[in-house]
Amino acid sequence: MKQSSTNIILPFSNYQKLVIALLALLQFTIVLDFMVLAPLGDYLMKSLSITPKGFGVVVSSYAFSAGASGILAAGFADKFDRKKILLFFYAGFIVGTLCCALATTYWMLLGARIITGLFGGVIGAISMTIMTDLFEVNQRGRVMGFVQMAFAASQVLGIPIGLYFANLWGWHSSFLMIVGLAVLIAITIVIKVKPIDKHLALQSDKSAFLHLWHAVSNKSYQTGFIATAFLSVGGFMLMPFSSAYLINNINITPQQLPMVFMFTGIASIIIMPLIGKLSDKIDKFMLFSAGSALAVIMILIYTNLVPIPLWQVVLVNMVLFMGIMSRMIPATTLTMSIPDMKDRGAFMSVNASLQQMAGGIAALCAGLIVTQKNSTSPLENYGILGIVVSVIIAVCCIFVYRVSVMVKKKQADVIQDIPKEELQLSEV
Repeated sequence: MKQSSTNIILPFSNYQKLVIALLALLQFTIVLDFMVLAPLGDYLMKSLSITPKGFGVVVSSYAFSAGASGILAAGFADKFDRKKILLFFYAGFIVGTLCCALATTYWMLLGARIITGLFGGVIGAISMTIMTDLFEVNQRGRVMGFVQMAFAASQVLGIPIGLYFANLWGWHSSFLMIVGLAVLIAITIVIKVKPIDKHLALQSDKSAFLHLWHAVSNKSYQTGFIATAFLSVGGFMLMPFSSAYLINNINITPQQLPMVFMFTGIASIIIMPLIGKLSDKIDKFMLFSAGSALAVIMILIYTNLVPIPLWQVVLVNMVLFMGIMSRMIPATTLTMSIPDMKDRGAFMSVNASLQQMAGGIAALCAGLIVTQKNSTSPLENYGILGIVVSVIIAVCCIFVYRVSVMVKKKQADVIQDIPKEELQLSEV
C-alpha cells in the first residue's frame, strides 16, 4: 500500500535550519519584550511614579496597538518581499524597545510601548507567513514546535537575566539587553536570509484596501479567524492572574515564584519539539482534541487548588502547559495552511490582530469575574473562571475541526493536481 505524500516526514535542509533558528531567536526577543514588563512592574512603578491603574494601561497598550497594526498592515503584507517587510517591522520594534529603555516619565514609557506594539505585534504574523512559504505542510508542526520554544526560553533564560540586569544597572538595562540581541539577529537576517518573494507573481489586487477586503470577506478565512480568537481567549483569561493566584491562594512565596515559572519553562522546552514532531506524524485535530481534554482537566484542577507543596504546584503547571501546547501547535499549524500563497501575509496579519484583540478583551472579562477584597486576600471566583475557560475550549474545538476539514480538502485537491508520475516518485 502506497504511503500518502502528506504523511512523509521531510527532513530540513541546512538553510531551513538556519531560518528556523533565526525565527526562534527573533520570536524570543518579541516574547521577552512583552513578558519582561510584568516582572519589572515594581521597578517601573516606583521609578516613574506609576499607579497600578496606569501600569495596567501600559501593559494593555501594547496588545491594542499590536491589534490595530495587524489590520493596518494586512493590505500591504503581500505586496512586498517577506524578508524586507520583516526587517521593516523588526527595525521599528527595535526602535520602540530602545525608547522604552530611554523613557524617563510615564508618558514616555506609554508612548514607547505603543510604538513597540505597532511594530512588534505584526512580526509574529510575518514569521508564520514565512514558515508557510518555506516549509511543507508536514514540516510545519516541527517548525512551530521549535519557534514556540521562544515562550519557554523567555521564562527560563530571558526573564531571570533581565531581572538580574535590572538589579545591577536598573530597569533600563533589561530593555537595552533586548535591543542588543535584536540588532544582532537583524544583521544576520540581512546577510543570511534569501529574498522570499514568490507570492509577488500571484498578486491580482491593485489596491491594498481591496486585498484586505478579499482576505477578510473570504468565508474559509473567517473560520480560521474565529478559531484563532477562541484559541487565544483561554490563555489570556488565566495568565494575568496566575502570579497573584499562586501567592495569595496557594501560599507560594514571591521567592518561590520564579522557580515555578522556570521549571514550567524547562518542561516546555522539552515538550514543544516533541509535540511539533508528533503533529507532523498524526492527525493534527486528534492531537488538538487530546490536548484540549487534558487542558480542561488540568484547568479545573488548577483553578480549584488548595495550598499544596511547591513540587506539586510545579507538577500541575507542567502538565497544564503540556495540554495547552498540545492545543496551540497543531491548531496554529492548521490555521497557517488555510490561506493561498497570494493571501498569506494579509491572512496572518488579520489573524494576529484578532488574536491580540481577543486576548485584550479576554483579560478585561477575566477582571470582571475575579475579585479580591484587598491586595493580600485570596482571589475569589477563580474556579468560576476555570469553568468559563473550559467552555471556551470546547467551543474552540468546533471551529478547529472545521479548519481541519478545510485543510484536508485543500491538501487532497493539491494531490489530485499532481501528475501520477510525480506523485509515485514522491512516495518512493
